[in-house]
Amino acid sequence: MIKFQKYFRLLASATLLFSTAAFVSSCQEEEVIPPAPIVSAGTEASGIPGAKVNVTASISAPGGLKTVTVLKNGVAFDTKTYADGVTADNYTKEYTVENLAAGASVNFTIIATDAKNQASAPTTFTVKVAAIPPKEIVTVRGVLTGNITWTKNKIYKLVGFVRVGGDTTDVTPAGVAVGTLTIEPGTVIIGDRASKGTLIIQRGSKIIAEGTAAEPIVFTSERAVGEREPGDWGGLVICGKAKNNLPNGVGQLEGSYKGWHGGADDADNSGSLKYVRVEYAGVPINPNQEVNSFTFGSVGSGTKMEYLMATFGLDDSFEWFGGTANAKYLIAYKGLDDDFDVDNGFRGNVQFGIGIRGATQADQSGSNGFEVDNDGQGNPREPYTSGTFSNFTLIGAKGSAATSISPLFQNAFHLRRNNKVKIHNTFATGYPNGVYIDGATTSANALNGELVLNNVVLAGVDGWGTNGFGQGFASEPRGFAVRDVNTATTPAALAIGTQLPSVWFLAQKGNKVVPNYVNTGISASLFQVGRPSFAIAAGASASIATGGSTTGLGSFFTAADYIGAFGTTDWTATWAEFSPQSVVYIK
Repeated sequence: MIKFQKYFRLLASATLLFSTAAFVSSCQEEEVIPPAPIVSAGTEASGIPGAKVNVTASISAPGGLKTVTVLKNGVAFDTKTYADGVTADNYTKEYTVENLAAGASVNFTIIATDAKNQASAPTTFTVKVAAIPPKEIVTVRGVLTGNITWTKNKIYKLVGFVRVGGDTTDVTPAGVAVGTLTIEPGTVIIGDRASKGTLIIQRGSKIIAEGTAAEPIVFTSERAVGEREPGDWGGLVICGKAKNNLPNGVGQLEGSYKGWHGGADDADNSGSLKYVRVEYAGVPINPNQEVNSFTFGSVGSGTKMEYLMATFGLDDSFEWFGGTANAKYLIAYKGLDDDFDVDNGFRGNVQFGIGIRGATQADQSGSNGFEVDNDGQGNPREPYTSGTFSNFTLIGAKGSAATSISPLFQNAFHLRRNNKVKIHNTFATGYPNGVYIDGATTSANALNGELVLNNVVLAGVDGWGTNGFGQGFASEPRGFAVRDVNTATTPAALAIGTQLPSVWFLAQKGNKVVPNYVNTGISASLFQVGRPSFAIAAGASASIATGGSTTGLGSFFTAADYIGAFGTTDWTATWAEFSPQSVVYIK
């Protein structure tokens, strides 16, 4: 009996010990499994393209928050890591709404992981793309005075002749009202077609139109995509107080629309233009009297101008009537008349410009790259038209021998009527004539070194007649690299001193004639539709990537050792538009 009791006590003790161990083991296993993280997405956000919104979520991780991973439409967007001991967070990440269709959704999937590598259930935060509200169209007419600002959240419609300042007579009235128009980057201005909408900055007033490469300022047609055409509105006109060679030093711009210009202040300041495009301008004011895309009447050197583009204008792309204004980075794209027209004593400095022509877009008066006159009659009036132009590229209409072009195309350079222009580091091709030095007084200025062509390269088109400029070709136009005869019905010989103009041209510093433009390294895309390539092939046999020099031209000019408008940098990138037909401006 005693032995039995002992055995029973020993068995009970063993059973109790086993039960206690099992209980302790069970408790230890339950303590190391915390709850998985929980993510609660914030309230759905919305915004128009370009708006900034916040992706938000509340996160709880009792086991210690380790990471938060966010996917945008299934693609990695953001990852955030946490220090030890963090068990909760209010997650926030900024997102810029992309340029997507109104009503589109952007889904952000948010997953949290804890210290035990347990992951939360995926949670979705949604951003809805809102419709961009239409911009208000503000009608502008009459005379603007004082300080005026146009902002990019509105579109401004020019009705009739809109004038900044009231100086509309030949003699500036005492106390006449002036104005300063400031235009924000990204602003669109349209011209009313029926009333020939035109913006005129009168003498003594200013325009401050400084866009950016990302947000240029655009003056354009009011018409819809597919309906626009050259001459849909007037253009941009600036009138200054610098000297010109008109009688009494004052004149009214072509068309008699009270664009009076001229004075005695060569340092006059009419404001600044930067990253500005003018499209579909050039409405006829009177028969054969159109407004240019950009018109500069006696504008002074205090005015700043760079990165300007004229596109599909019905008259000249750029025209200077006297003045001393300086400019850089100009584009004349498929205008009708001349790319760069220079008159009435212009004496400014201009560097980096390109003119590109369309095959059939030429004016009845004859279309040129440069057309330069001292005045309309070639009078020996001072100041002479003697501006300095460097690093220009002129691309005529003839891209290949098979290309049919208008017979109204004339010259890359028509230098006439007693001018004394200076042209350096410039390339031209695709015109029936490269250089035409027209008239005895102009030839005399060339002989005396007052008309200067240095480092000018003229290139022909392969197979275009016997000389690359159309001679012997089956159809008009036909011409020469440098004209040695005039354009009379019975051509008469031309001379510069005792030399033929072609001989004189090649005797000038750095000048060349290249039979085929392909050998210069330019891209054939310059003759095609849409944005071209401006890159120059350095390995070409007559590459214009070298051979230029701006030494001695003055401090205004940027150093450039190449011929033409482009070295290794495409300065048209981002801001220039070569297909404005398809751009929706009113929306």
